Amino acid sequence: MKAVPEKNNAEKSATAVLEHDDVGSVKIHENVIAQLVRRAVLDVEGVSRLAGSALVDDIASLVGSRRMQSRAVAVVLGEEGTVAIEAKVVLMFGYTIPEVAAKIQTAVIELVENTTGMSVTKVDVLVQEIDDPEEEAGEEEAEANGAAPAMPLN
Repeated sequence: MKAVPEKNNAEKSATAVLEHDDVGSVKIHENVIAQLVRRAVLDVEGVSRLAGSALVDDIASLVGSRRMQSRAVAVVLGEEGTVAIEAKVVLMFGYTIPEVAAKIQTAVIELVENTTGMSVTKVDVLVQEIDDPEEEAGEEEAEANGAAPAMPLN
């Protein structure tokens, strides 16, 4: 199987040709790989969610955008059936970052390679935030009691 990146002028996104013979060709769009990455990342214990702007994602969902979390996953198709991936994540408080990141890398590599037959050359994990349920509960309780949220001092 030989995957070659292909740019279509009508579409800005890349596709890779997985197979080409007399019958036709089999292509895979980078969005499919991104969808596999999202699924693999979210299945890892310690991951809260993919990183992104909650406001932008909410607006995108209102207008029906299907690319809400495309900023959280980057896919770069290489030569000869290779793919490089970057995933931006938010982890849960209390987990060891290097351990969760290693589990994310393993899960992404296994799912993408087993599903597409492509070779994953690297998986970069960018931890952008830590979700702390206790901190969020304290903020919600303060708001419910009519207290104004704390302002940072500059």
